Amino acid sequence: KDWREIGYAPRKVNAKIFRRYRAACDRFFNAKNDFYQSIRGELEENLQKKIELCERAEAMKDSEDWRETTPKMIAIQHEWKEIGMVPRRNASRIWRRFIAACDHFFEQKKVHTKSIREKEAENLKLKTEVTDKIKNIDTSLPAEEAVEILKELMDEWHSIGFVPFRDKDRSYNELTKAVDAQYSRLNIDKSERKLDSFKSNISEMTKSDHSRGQVFHERNKLMRQFERIKSELQTYENNIGFLTTSSKKGNTLLDDLHNKVEQNKAELELIVKKIEAIDENIED
Repeated sequence: KDWREIGYAPRKVNAKIFRRYRAACDRFFNAKNDFYQSIRGELEENLQKKIELCERAEAMKDSEDWRETTPKMIAIQHEWKEIGMVPRRNASRIWRRFIAACDHFFEQKKVHTKSIREKEAENLKLKTEVTDKIKNIDTSLPAEEAVEILKELMDEWHSIGFVPFRDKDRSYNELTKAVDAQYSRLNIDKSERKLDSFKSNISEMTKSDHSRGQVFHERNKLMRQFERIKSELQTYENNIGFLTTSSKKGNTLLDDLHNKVEQNKAELELIVKKIEAIDENIED
């Protein structure tokens, strides 16, 4: 515009100055054209990347594997933010497509989580009621009948399901306290108490996928413990064969070894029952 408004230059330099001016303009507009060509290519490339993200999000939007899919959907959202702009004519449409898939998944997860929380709250109420029943077992019942009722109530408590995480330990501790009180009242054998307590722990652990590895670790630990105690038992039994009872000291050592033998046998029996309890829960 400024060039046109200036007017003519002297004829002898007019053509030369115009060619110089035109060359500068051409260089600029050619560079501008190249720039926008590269930008258009980048925008189209970004569009293709975002279309691929839409397809990935749509493929997962109906998944109910919340634990596995949630981090994948979050990762896709981070990828989206890093890609950059797309052609303006496509920007709104591709965004609506992407956010619709993401919103669908997270809305379904929200509904699922709400139902889980409601179920866990109901489970807590039911477990509390069972614990109260354990506390209030009729003291006039024969011991054998009371033990049977106690074990049935313990099985009922463990069959109920998960409670809110913040209440898990408190609920379990209340059960343990109530059961221990009944065991003490009914004079239940200490090893039987240990076994029932162990079964309760294993039952809780096998309900969670995260804890199943701990269950197998516990089984391996028990197997090693079994072999160690079995070896000790053989040593004690061999030593008994070498001792004589001709002296008071000999009698004392022999009695001590016999006690250790009986103690080891009882421990081995308890370990076997614990391993069987683990195997039963794993099979279930």
